[in-house]
Amino acid sequence: MVVKKETSALKYTSSLGRRKTAIAQVRLMQGSGILTLNNKVLALDPRLAEPLEMVGVSDKYDISVIVRGGGKEGQIIAIRHGIARALVKINEDFKTTLKKAGFITRDSREKERKKFGLKSARRAPQFSKR
Repeated sequence: MVVKKETSALKYTSSLGRRKTAIAQVRLMQGSGILTLNNKVLALDPRLAEPLEMVGVSDKYDISVIVRGGGKEGQIIAIRHGIARALVKINEDFKTTLKKAGFITRDSREKERKKFGLKSARRAPQFSKR
């Protein structure tokens, strides 16, 4: 017996956004501007809506996000990055506007690892002459 998986009638565009250790899986669907974050419906944060407002489609898409890792700020920037990348997949004309605002470029700066013999990544113990 073969079990068929029900496919959702909603078509969506998916993309991945990253910042530091935060990874956001973003899905954009035709809708009215509802944000679902880790299966919880939330109000759309102004920082997350920036890419949508910049291209003038803030109330045309519902956003579904699964985000893991990182802190709050890293997660917000990862979600914003994912939304911008999904918008570019939907319409290639949005790319120049979003690129100028810096939403397409992934911020690749990550925390440098601590080295042995040092107090942090680069901070050495205080030198004592005697």
